[in-house]
Amino acid sequence: MAAPTITVTNLTFAFPDGTTGLHNISLDLPAGSRTLLIGANGAGKTTLLRLLSGKRMAPLGTIAVGGNDPFDVGLEGVTYLGLEWVLNPIVRTDIAVPELLKSVGGDYYPQRRDELVEILDVDLSWRLHAVSDGERRRVQLCMGLLRPWKVLLLDEITVDLDLLSRHNFLQFLKRETESRSCTIVYATHILDNLASWPTHLVHTSLGKLKKWGAMADFAIPEASEGGVEGNSRLGQLVLQWLRDDLRERGPRNGRAAEGKTYESHEGKGGYGLETK
Repeated sequence: MAAPTITVTNLTFAFPDGTTGLHNISLDLPAGSRTLLIGANGAGKTTLLRLLSGKRMAPLGTIAVGGNDPFDVGLEGVTYLGLEWVLNPIVRTDIAVPELLKSVGGDYYPQRRDELVEILDVDLSWRLHAVSDGERRRVQLCMGLLRPWKVLLLDEITVDLDLLSRHNFLQFLKRETESRSCTIVYATHILDNLASWPTHLVHTSLGKLKKWGAMADFAIPEASEGGVEGNSRLGQLVLQWLRDDLRERGPRNGRAAEGKTYESHEGKGGYGLETK
């Protein structure tokens, strides 16, 4: 795989029922970037991440990850992590954490395995039928990140983590992009402690690209309340984007007849842990 750039060119994607999920999306994310994918529920974030991962087929010539079509060629080193994994019955059975980590190559990457176990505060004595969803999420992240990846696509994956675990996890990801050739796109609504984390922002609404670019391209306002911490300024910027989106969209029940599509079209299939 070439340098893990992500290029999207005039991407329009329709679901099997004919509704449009994404409309005329174009962006170019460089290798080594850490992108926050921002948007309200139904903005098209999950659809875009699934297309980038090759889980869905995009129109020919509209997506290139490391110079290749992720669906047509298949990409070694692309990892997608979503929320569905902890809902799968298999990960609620009486199985020990070391067995799961070994099954995805833990013995081949012992140093990386041990670092992730420490960062995510995973207890190796856990058995998955007897732990919380948040603890299962930590195990999923260990499993998904054990093999060194080139492109990491995260869909609301830190929602179950406590503040410290989430901070340590994001710092680990930042070090990854600074120490080796890899790229991250992270869809999230949780902006705490993220002011210095992203290199790029992508803002979607109703399947359309509203804004995108490097962090330096955005004028992040001073916070009028809560001090002038960078996190507050980033949060205020995103809140304003979402308020504008809501005014443009209007009430949800007033749009049903217009054929607007939401990320629920994606369904709930899959484990949410896929590495190619």
